[in-house]
Amino acid sequence: MNTLDFSMCAHRAGRLLACTVATAAAMAITGCGALKDQYAASADAQQRASAEAAADTKAGAAVDTKATYLKLVEQMQKEGLWFASLAHIDALEQRWGISPESTRMRADALRQTGQAALSEQAYKRLMGTPLEGAGYRGLGLLAGARGSYSEAIQLLKQAQRLTPTDALLLSDLGYASLRAGQIADARLPLMQALQLRPDNAQAQSNLALYLEVTDQGEQASKLMEANRMSDAARAAVRDAARQLRAGGAVPFGATGASPAPLAARPFPNTKELAREDLSPPPLMLKASRWSGVGGIRTASQLNPSVADAAVSLSPNSTSRGTP
Repeated sequence: MNTLDFSMCAHRAGRLLACTVATAAAMAITGCGALKDQYAASADAQQRASAEAAADTKAGAAVDTKATYLKLVEQMQKEGLWFASLAHIDALEQRWGISPESTRMRADALRQTGQAALSEQAYKRLMGTPLEGAGYRGLGLLAGARGSYSEAIQLLKQAQRLTPTDALLLSDLGYASLRAGQIADARLPLMQALQLRPDNAQAQSNLALYLEVTDQGEQASKLMEANRMSDAARAAVRDAARQLRAGGAVPFGATGASPAPLAARPFPNTKELAREDLSPPPLMLKASRWSGVGGIRTASQLNPSVADAAVSLSPNSTSRGTP
């Protein structure tokens, strides 16, 4: 090999070596970049896991006391999540034991979910406790749901003696009096209910019904107009009044007469009257924002929007004097 050939071979070898080194360097850089990306992804996943763990810890801390958990369950019931509340009441009692407050909420939830016998047992367990009034009221609502209006009146009066300023209790008492044919007796509790809770649809509807039944249609119309009741609600009130009259209720002001039985077909007397569509919708699934509370995780909860109509003294009659 002459000098020229050797020089050319050396030059080619140098270029090959340089290319090899460059390729290796590029691979090394790429490998480091990929490894760095893997580390970043792992760190991001760890951060997300830590955030979720912190959220779970915070949720657990939010119900770290019995009083807080009771308030959460009560709020669920106000939102109509009666079935879900029963599960949380189980969890609450497992953790802190049975109390009059949890028993009252259980009784309400059982009544609202159509479990009348179990509800009655729970209400009776409130006798002799600070929540005895709630027990009498619940038993009164159950009696009304059976159509035993005279019994309902006596039970609701027992509750009234213990909680005399409960507006919805007074409204239920007035309504039971109307259904029992004791029209004159309905006036006082219905007037009290509306003045105690003038913004409550149940109190408004029941007083309007009383006015219609006692031939005070003009006053009833003014009351419904002032409270902006819908046309459907007003028609329902007037239809209810016609049913009372057709059932042979004792006329306003009559004394010494035995009340004749009322029409068997029930009619609404509460916030149900304020709805445009009075036909009950089917049982629906409603998303719950209470999942993760108390260690119970549920994506959705059954929410019977018309459970009240099946089990209370009157459709949508609430259990604690709340709208």
